[in-house]
Amino acid sequence: MSDFPISPLTRRDALKLGAAGAVAAASVPAFAQQPTPQPAFGYEDVVRRARDLARQPYDPAARELPEELRNLSFDRYRDIRFRPDRSLLAAGGSPFRMQMFHPGFLYRRPVVVNVVRDGIATPAPYSGALFDYGANKFERPLPVDLGFAGFRLHYPLNDPRVFDELISFVGASYFRVLGRNQVYGLSARGVAIDCGGPNPEEFPDFREFWVEMPGPGSDRATIYALLDGPSLAGAYRFVVYPDVETVVDVTATLCIRKPIAKLGVAPLTSMFFYGENQRRHYTDFRPELHDSDGLLVQTGGGEWVWRPLRNPKTLQSSSFWDTNPRGFGLMQRDRLFEHYQDLDLSYQLRPSYWIEPREGWGQGRVELIEIPTDDETNDNIVAFWVPAGPVEAGQERVFGYRLKSLSSDGRMHPGGRALNTFPTRAAALGSAEPVPAGTQRFIIDFAGGDLPYYLGDPTRVEVVPSSSSGRISRTFVTPNPKVGGFRVGVDVQADTGQTMELRAFLKAGERALTETWTFPYAPENG
Repeated sequence: MSDFPISPLTRRDALKLGAAGAVAAASVPAFAQQPTPQPAFGYEDVVRRARDLARQPYDPAARELPEELRNLSFDRYRDIRFRPDRSLLAAGGSPFRMQMFHPGFLYRRPVVVNVVRDGIATPAPYSGALFDYGANKFERPLPVDLGFAGFRLHYPLNDPRVFDELISFVGASYFRVLGRNQVYGLSARGVAIDCGGPNPEEFPDFREFWVEMPGPGSDRATIYALLDGPSLAGAYRFVVYPDVETVVDVTATLCIRKPIAKLGVAPLTSMFFYGENQRRHYTDFRPELHDSDGLLVQTGGGEWVWRPLRNPKTLQSSSFWDTNPRGFGLMQRDRLFEHYQDLDLSYQLRPSYWIEPREGWGQGRVELIEIPTDDETNDNIVAFWVPAGPVEAGQERVFGYRLKSLSSDGRMHPGGRALNTFPTRAAALGSAEPVPAGTQRFIIDFAGGDLPYYLGDPTRVEVVPSSSSGRISRTFVTPNPKVGGFRVGVDVQADTGQTMELRAFLKAGERALTETWTFPYAPENG
């Protein structure tokens, strides 16, 4: 049961009010006997709970799951499925359906899921009858108050006759959302704390949810969530608009319990194993393996920056300092099946998530964390906003943003895009030309925007390169009609132990034609 009171009245209060009403009934008009309506449950109720939690010491205790649920393997856990005919939210013509995730395997902290109907929040009760347990057999009956690991909403996203999975919340503060003809890939999180820093990372949990009952034909679903962790408590509102590119409007109130070295806002988590910019000598038949292939940032000044992702040899952190950024996201730009050759996992259909801040976020940085991995099942990429200034106990931080689940970023800005990045030897194949130590060539294909216009007179297009250190020894630009744009070559030279941050874009006269490509290079990392 939820520990959030539906009404502040106790049974004794109710008896007193009932007796007083009986005495006054003979002399008071009938309309005066009506009880004062209780305010409808809403976001401010969750904010109050978060504030109350943050004033108390963090309690990590969670109810212990039965051993047979804790010890479930991945395959056995996947065999537990919610029965679609038991879905919630179907009453009254709602176009949404809600299904629950069963506790077990990695999901050992049960959460409370409430349905808000007519302003009243009521917990959804657990029942084993809600699930098909497949081949799982348990020696003893499971507790009747077990709770849930999370939930998901379904909606006729791709076919008006089929309820497709739209958004899911399960595990810590993770959630994932889909647009039309997309399959799950990267994830979003409520918050990231000390990710990629010297301190151990914290993973706060969504411990309770409230889902408003959508009306007939509703085009949106509203979800509230209460977050709790050692360093903070938080209240969230998610308003989900299913569409070709599904949108989630997020409001978060973070109540800080103790100082936080690095607060990550609107974090996105993804996987990059290898791609055209970082070939690996694996025996796998698939040419590329990634849920996302680049970080895209629109600065407060309007510049668009593209940073291809890597699977580094050691943990790497990159920062993009800014004031009031207009957006950032982890993108899956490569949409060709031939580049993945995976019939089951459909990497070309993985969504991109784009974050658009509301009301200005002030000064800070977009931070990209790249973690080495030897397994495509590990999420090794994280991107988030880090606000400037200390995050101290007793503070309350409010952030609003819009998350878009995209199938293409081709319409996001009018300029050309950095389509491919190829590191290679700074000499022609088979050439005996000596290459100085620490020299690397980068080939970048820019496509789209007005670039096709300039294919008739490529001499008007020039590359603008720059480097934070080291030396750029050579550049060239050549038409690439295969992509409807231009191929750029940049030769760089750095000493061992030196790290270069490279940047390049195309222009014609004083007009920038493309976004800015950026990439780190250090000779020892190659």
